[in-house]
Amino acid sequence: MSALAGRVALVTGGATKIGRGVAAALGERGATVVVADIDEQGLAALPSDVDAQRVDITDDEALGSLVDGIVGRHGRLDVVVNLAATYTDDGAATSRQDWLSGLDVNLVSSARLVEIARPHLAAHRTGAVVNITSISSQVAQTGRWVYPVSKAAIVQLTRLQALDLAADGIRVNSVSPGWTWSNVIEQVSEGDLEHADRVAGAFHISGRLGRPSEIGEVVAFLVSDRASFVTGADWAVDGGYSALGPEGREPAIPLLAPAAAS
Repeated sequence: MSALAGRVALVTGGATKIGRGVAAALGERGATVVVADIDEQGLAALPSDVDAQRVDITDDEALGSLVDGIVGRHGRLDVVVNLAATYTDDGAATSRQDWLSGLDVNLVSSARLVEIARPHLAAHRTGAVVNITSISSQVAQTGRWVYPVSKAAIVQLTRLQALDLAADGIRVNSVSPGWTWSNVIEQVSEGDLEHADRVAGAFHISGRLGRPSEIGEVVAFLVSDRASFVTGADWAVDGGYSALGPEGREPAIPLLAPAAAS
């Protein structure tokens, strides 16, 4: 498990549950992992061998300092995983300021970080970027506008980055998780994983939520040399959510029988 030995990886939003799953998968494969997050308590709870940095990713100067600090401490930067996100979203009622803030965190900051890190990602021809998107980028979800729109834009951003950064030897892909055991789902379900699995089961062929480690495994593959011919692609790590149509997991044809309606 040394596919990433000698490489340095940055994970934004790495203090979250999914972020920790990604950071752990990268570290298990030999990478030196740097986690950037705005959550000081979350950062303090990370393992001592993780280089944890409090950073506001909407500040270009802070991003520049973050990248310079990583290279100064570790000598290089090979991998960027853009995972940080905000879930502020009031659908049609979202204010202009919340629209701008949501797009700034979820979309613009990802683009800016990659551009700032670009010379270092290109330096050893081992550069790889993974943008974390969502199944929300592909489907309509009532009452939510900002988050799905920002995630759909990230899928397109990934393609554009892959094209324009290819000459630098930098590969760019995105990962679209389905419902995953995350900070938000833990909070809404009051920490009841079994209940959350039951609710999510109706929407996923796998019949449950994803786990942070499962997202991490795919990210670790995509940034490794094993995925050397993979770029510009969106990977659905969603337990079959995107393959499951509105008929769901139960037979629908029998419902056409008149007896079924009585």
